[in-house]
Amino acid sequence: MPLDAVCISGLAYELNNDISEMKIDKVQQPEKNVFILSLRGARGSSKLLISSGSGSARVHITKINRENPQTPPMFCMLLRKHLTGAKILSVTQPLAERMIDIELSAYDEMGVSVRRHLICEMLGKHPNLILTDEENRIIDCFRKIDADMSEKRQLLPGMFYHLPPKPDKPELLYCSEEEFTAVLAAAPGERSADKWLVESFCGISPLGAREMACAASGNASVKLNELSREDLVSVRNAFAEAVKEKRFTPCMLSDGDKPKDIYCFWVKQYENAYRIRSFDSFSELLDEFYTERERLEHVAQRGQAIQKTVKNLRDRTARKLAVQTEELKATFDRERFREYGDIIKANLYRMERGAKSLTAQNFYSEECEDIEIPLEPKLSPQQNAAKYYKQYNKAKNAEKYLTEQIENAEKELEYFESVLEELSRADGMKDISDIRRELTETGYIREQNKKRMKTPESRPMEFVSRSGVKIYCGRNNLQNDKLTLKEAYRGDTWLHTQKIHGSHVIISTMGEEPDPETLEDAACIAAFYSKGRGGSKIPVDYTKVKYVKKPSGAKPGMVIYTDYKTIYVTPDEERINAMKV
Repeated sequence: MPLDAVCISGLAYELNNDISEMKIDKVQQPEKNVFILSLRGARGSSKLLISSGSGSARVHITKINRENPQTPPMFCMLLRKHLTGAKILSVTQPLAERMIDIELSAYDEMGVSVRRHLICEMLGKHPNLILTDEENRIIDCFRKIDADMSEKRQLLPGMFYHLPPKPDKPELLYCSEEEFTAVLAAAPGERSADKWLVESFCGISPLGAREMACAASGNASVKLNELSREDLVSVRNAFAEAVKEKRFTPCMLSDGDKPKDIYCFWVKQYENAYRIRSFDSFSELLDEFYTERERLEHVAQRGQAIQKTVKNLRDRTARKLAVQTEELKATFDRERFREYGDIIKANLYRMERGAKSLTAQNFYSEECEDIEIPLEPKLSPQQNAAKYYKQYNKAKNAEKYLTEQIENAEKELEYFESVLEELSRADGMKDISDIRRELTETGYIREQNKKRMKTPESRPMEFVSRSGVKIYCGRNNLQNDKLTLKEAYRGDTWLHTQKIHGSHVIISTMGEEPDPETLEDAACIAAFYSKGRGGSKIPVDYTKVKYVKKPSGAKPGMVIYTDYKTIYVTPDEERINAMKV
């Protein structure tokens, strides 16, 4: 729940200051759930984004340009009719509600001045955008809700608009201190403070409740009987005062480069688990948070199709490898066939055509015990011997063939694992396109559109060590090959995690030995951009580029190397991000 009622109160206050008195020039709907209002006024022009998408409902000023469809949808046309040229009078939040009310001054078909309200409901799974007249009657709404869909609240053109029914519990930040203290006095002591706050009051998200519990005790998961209730009352009063006085600090929590959550105050409960960054405004925060999240989701969707293909190839190769391994084991018993043939040839004088078996001495055994050899009754004794010799030779040839096939399958399996590892850390469409091109060039997938414009190749990641030395890291197998075999100098230092799929890393030393700090930095980069990134004491091999070779016919990214040494490192994401250019 990124936008709770507390965040929305700060957002509404900010928007009221930023866009009041501005006029609406254009209304556009670039996506199914996204509307853009182009605004102009004495302070310049801006774009107001309104999203009614489940999980992404929001209202904020945006700087991102979006492509519009040639034919606008019906609801967009209706908004254009009523809102084009309208002036924004105010932006408010109904008390502790997850919604924003934009009041406008517009003109009807007769040129008479009228009031309109554009109500943006951001209610979990059911966000909505509703246009009402000055009597609070619904002109139209983005999602119509009839009696079959909801008995409690209908939203249909012509009906009067009413706020959603409130739960039967007080508002956390707007109730009196006496009311809060009375509810707290009846609370069960063994209940965790954050869960009790969410269950007992309105207008607070789980993140906000944990932050209050953390502020009161230093522990976000503290139980009520483990903290001072006076401290909890004091923290609640401080939060309520900050909200009423509009003292907000919009901030975003990120897990590496992935945005995780947002809040209107500085978040302390996670300590160093997440990277926290503050913004000058809620609009800047929301614009970056949702743009980056949507980009990552788009990359993930594009990558899922390739990932599914590669996983299917990997699983099919693994099954084939298992069958071939069993077939190879069966060839190890081939000497038995040759022995059977020799024993049959030695006993031809005793055998008669049509016999189903031969019982004779096994002269290959030290005890020379009798052995029973199955025969084919339709074949002559000589043909039975020839059959066993043929089985022996077939198994002998199969061993050679299967050994080659198993070796190739193992290399293929290793290659598919390396591609899956690349996909797991792809952070942009260029990375996905490069991996797709790699699979196309190796023949594992077919190019769907040969006339499609080629996207420019991405460049290796670039870093600068603590000593000021340039370090390069490949993003995918094709780039690894190009970086190591074509771009790096023979005297540069090459690094790769030992027996773990990962990127090729080059220290640009121009033939000189890297200093210990640079070597450690480069090893950390190699460990971080590998399958072992979450571990500790990861072994990283390093050698000169001149000792790295690519075997003939090897898959992209696959090399062999000699004259290497090994260093053990534990990758640190903050340290690596600090080195990134």
